[in-house]
Amino acid sequence: MNSSIEKEIESLRQKILDHDYRYYILAQPTISDGEYDRLMHRLQELEKHHPELAAPDSPTQRVGGRVTKEFPTVTHAVPMLSLSNTYSEEEVRDFDRRVHDTLGAAPFHYICELKFDGIAISLRYEDRIFVQGATRGDGIQGDDITQNLKTIRSIPLRIRPVRSAPRTLEVRGEAFMKRADFQRMNEERQLAGEKTFVNPRNSAAGTLKLQDSKLVASRPLNFVSYFLRSDDMELTGQFENLKLLHSLGFPTSEHSQTCRSIEEVIAYWQKWEQQRDELPYDIDGIVVKVNSLRQQELLGAVAKSPRWAVAFKFASRQAETPLKAIRLQVGRLGTITPVAELEPVFLGGSTVSRATLHNEEYIRELDIRIHDIVIVEKGGDVIPKVSGVNKEKRRAGAKIFRFPDTCPECHSKIFRFEGEANYYCENSDCPAQVKGRIGHFASRGAMDIEGLGEAVIDQFVQDGLMKNCADLYDLHDRRENILSLEGWGEKSVQNLFTAIEESKTRPFSRVVYGLGIRHIGTSIAQLLVDNFITIEQLIAATETDLQSLQGIGPQIAESVVRFFADQHNIRIVHRLKAAGVQLLEKKKHVRPSQQFSNKNFVLTGTLSSMTRDEARQRIESQGGKVVSSVSKNTDFVVVGADAGSKFEKAKTLGIPLLDEQKFLNMLQNES
Repeated sequence: MNSSIEKEIESLRQKILDHDYRYYILAQPTISDGEYDRLMHRLQELEKHHPELAAPDSPTQRVGGRVTKEFPTVTHAVPMLSLSNTYSEEEVRDFDRRVHDTLGAAPFHYICELKFDGIAISLRYEDRIFVQGATRGDGIQGDDITQNLKTIRSIPLRIRPVRSAPRTLEVRGEAFMKRADFQRMNEERQLAGEKTFVNPRNSAAGTLKLQDSKLVASRPLNFVSYFLRSDDMELTGQFENLKLLHSLGFPTSEHSQTCRSIEEVIAYWQKWEQQRDELPYDIDGIVVKVNSLRQQELLGAVAKSPRWAVAFKFASRQAETPLKAIRLQVGRLGTITPVAELEPVFLGGSTVSRATLHNEEYIRELDIRIHDIVIVEKGGDVIPKVSGVNKEKRRAGAKIFRFPDTCPECHSKIFRFEGEANYYCENSDCPAQVKGRIGHFASRGAMDIEGLGEAVIDQFVQDGLMKNCADLYDLHDRRENILSLEGWGEKSVQNLFTAIEESKTRPFSRVVYGLGIRHIGTSIAQLLVDNFITIEQLIAATETDLQSLQGIGPQIAESVVRFFADQHNIRIVHRLKAAGVQLLEKKKHVRPSQQFSNKNFVLTGTLSSMTRDEARQRIESQGGKVVSSVSKNTDFVVVGADAGSKFEKAKTLGIPLLDEQKFLNMLQNES
């Protein structure tokens, strides 16, 4: 039996690794997300019941879960040098002259690569298994972030068994986020009332520094490799190394190019300065390297930079142009953004006629007026931004812009929370929000409707099959319409209908989260349904009622009341109820115990034996209650690793503290 299980585990691991390679390296997936998830679930179950068969290169190791208080220091075997920057053709020609002066008459050529705007990392493999990953740090030493890097699916945990490939090697590259992934993540954080990130690079840097690898696993990080070092085989050139990296299972840039002269290098730089916005990720220049590794060694390094490579950065892109008008744009989650309508101006390889103005406060702070001559700046974003005003050129007829009271798309009343810069439209039926809200409702943390991804939602909305999340439960009446669409057959339609029907069993808290009420994440949704056990009670709740709950402040209370005050949203809720979606909290099977019954618990820090949600369920199953903040009414504080301010406040108030072992003993005594 053990032999057959061991064979099945290894077969599953190999299948999943192969599918990862096809998806992340070749961009040619051969199975659906659902089929992939079923393979992973089966492997997790087998490894759970047979821990003796666990392996460090198993795909299940990507989920994270280990928490560390600090990162150990790693000394790089070869220093991770930083590149010198050049910003002009003259400077890059100077670099070329220095290379020629050193190499003399010896022939050489360059390899040009895109300069990803991410975070440099190093990966070490022994016997083809990923054993250690580190940040660049100061170039000599960096932080050991192995557990965080294991969560990035484009980083192979096991090298592909290519013939004559090295077994021990170091790979370097860049961890980064694609713009679309970054935007989706920020939208979800905004909807849940969490702080949003400034840009993809800062987000990637902050994510790699997180102490909880499970949280890292939830972030959409990617990886691209550009450096290979090994003592197992003789390596000759950078271009050959990139091909070898790709065959070993590492993602590499498809846009790298060999250049025989500095003129070809400059042409490559000019091409990508114009076309960089067509890429799904940010770049801030190109990297020029002498291809031959032997010649790289001859050229050597100065200070912390190699003499054989240089970063050829893109120039800042700015232009002045008249601001013709300011229009309002409604985002997928209801955020209303002012957009500048500009007199078309050629900037960074394309003509710009629109640019973001962020919000009302930004317009006021820069004193931007309609008909002003504004400064437009084009970075990595698809839509450029207005970064300033040339007030010396201000015209007499320049008009101050004032925000309207209603949404430009659906004419519902818009609002702004106190202390926030953005205005919002709360109407779930607003045409501009349809796709984003349906996607959130169907997401894994909400109704978890398998097969209803972004592409399907786009297709159904475009063909008029859905206008809001309630329309999902009427799709069975549109079977023939769906079958007439490209890519749909009887089996795929039935699978979707089955997934939609199964979603009706999701608990009330996940429905509340799925409604997309601003500032309502999963924990607040659970808190709401614990205290308002039917949708009717929640709709009728006043701001005073809501703020009486620990963990609910004025902003969240206002958001809930405002959402249910909109008749569009009420109609959607009524349709969901009529469809059979769970809109009441089922009574939990509670087994009151002397130690837990009617006691208030606060959880702080991370437990190694269970998730916070599992701990809450265990407490509630024995008659206790989990609250979000420490007060004199708190009976116990359960303290896990990296506990924060709640731990300190509990000590100040003299509230009994339970470390993880005491908490487990308490649970064991009552089971």
